[in-house]
Amino acid sequence: MEPYATAENIGSKALDWLDRILPYNRHQMRLNVAASVLLVVDMQRFFLDPASQTFTCGGVAILPTVKRLLDAFRRFGRPVIFTRHVHHPNDLDSGIMGWWWEGKCLEDSQESEIHPDLAPMSSEKVVFKHRYSAFYNTDLETVLRCLKVEDIVVSGVMTNLCCESTARDAYYRDYRVFIPADGTGSVNEEMHTASLLNLAFGFACVTTADAITEKMGSGLYI
Repeated sequence: MEPYATAENIGSKALDWLDRILPYNRHQMRLNVAASVLLVVDMQRFFLDPASQTFTCGGVAILPTVKRLLDAFRRFGRPVIFTRHVHHPNDLDSGIMGWWWEGKCLEDSQESEIHPDLAPMSSEKVVFKHRYSAFYNTDLETVLRCLKVEDIVVSGVMTNLCCESTARDAYYRDYRVFIPADGTGSVNEEMHTASLLNLAFGFACVTTADAITEKMGSGLYI
């Protein structure tokens, strides 16, 4: 099956997606850069390897986009937080996910590592999670509170599972959420665009990576 987007056309595809959801993308918030964080969700070998049972073609397409976001947040001294979705080899934490999905990303395995193009710095937080949402039974909320974060840019995979679940949980906690349409990916275009529509309607400002990165240096807000 052909990927629904590539690194070469993700920018133009994002503009098309934004046009499709325009009537519902009502809250065009301005990012408070000084109180912002970039959350990079599950950009692991497990999801980005074509041989994986859980290969996410949209994740490969967004790699350069996420790298641009990562570089911009680091350049302006804003925190970056990564998540890794992992499970114990003895299924101690798998629960329903143990039989819901084929394949399992095992903790401490090579495939559980974040893609080398996006490798976390030693000073950056990595959240290990066992469910879709990065907030569920993790210390993410504590870290965000200590960092005095108000705005969260959510990137990574999958748009319709871990990214959307995390965005919803952030919204419930009164964080302002920004979703770059070209900075999240899924297994097909239908799921990706449906999730963007859901997020725009009820939980987030759906935008582009360029809209975030190009203006980060222009002032406190973009």
